[in-house]
Amino acid sequence: MGPKKAKNAKGRVLAIGGSDPGAGAGIQADLKTISALGGYALTALTAVTVQDTKGVRQIFQVPAKVVEAQAKAVLADLGADAVKTGMLGTAETVRAVASLLAGPAKRLPAVIDPVLVSTSGAVLLEPGALKLFRSRIVPRATLITPNIPEAEALTGLACATLDDRRRAAEALLAMGAGAVLLKGGHARGSTVIDLLVTPDGETLFEGPRLKTRHTHGTGCTLASAIATGLALGWPLIEAVGEGWAYTAEAIRHAPGLGKGHGPLGHFWSGR
Repeated sequence: MGPKKAKNAKGRVLAIGGSDPGAGAGIQADLKTISALGGYALTALTAVTVQDTKGVRQIFQVPAKVVEAQAKAVLADLGADAVKTGMLGTAETVRAVASLLAGPAKRLPAVIDPVLVSTSGAVLLEPGALKLFRSRIVPRATLITPNIPEAEALTGLACATLDDRRRAAEALLAMGAGAVLLKGGHARGSTVIDLLVTPDGETLFEGPRLKTRHTHGTGCTLASAIATGLALGWPLIEAVGEGWAYTAEAIRHAPGLGKGHGPLGHFWSGR
């Protein structure tokens, strides 16, 4: 995949998030993506969910102190080259992860996927934790990867147009994020436009909208792919570009499983 691994970069990614028993999203998607792209995946589980391709039925939160202990154990022993966060769930877990990002993982690039609500409508971050997420997690992000509803929830700004999304991205930069990839999959139109905004400018990633229902775990996959690129020592824009291309192909190569939003094909030919 893409650029060569930087000298001394081991490609170790610590993925912090929830479990998906259908293995299309969450920690399972992280494991597949990181492995497919030549990285080494470490994990800290935040929740066990009961879900399938049709929706999330139950969520069992892992205590925050256990989340933190998992992460500290693998960081101290195996080490990491990047961190990726997904579903956090509670204010207590937000605090624990913020402490990790400010402590043992402080020097690592962090890709933050702000998982707030599932496609089926299940709340994946309790409402009382959103303010804390803005103040404690967003400023630790090397890159934050919200979709349109997540960007609107985080900033309070409408994201109907591309210019709207530019303003929301700038607002997230003002909150302290190092860079923003605002995903346009929820917008209308035959072309999907993802907007990467950094303090140095913007880059658009554009492609045709794929007519498929097999998109479960797309956000997890993209964020993990980018984190893997960063863990391999690539510059941010290259990590985003390669992760974006990998995710698009994983959608195209979806195995067609499930009766709802099916999983992607993470191990598609050529990777």
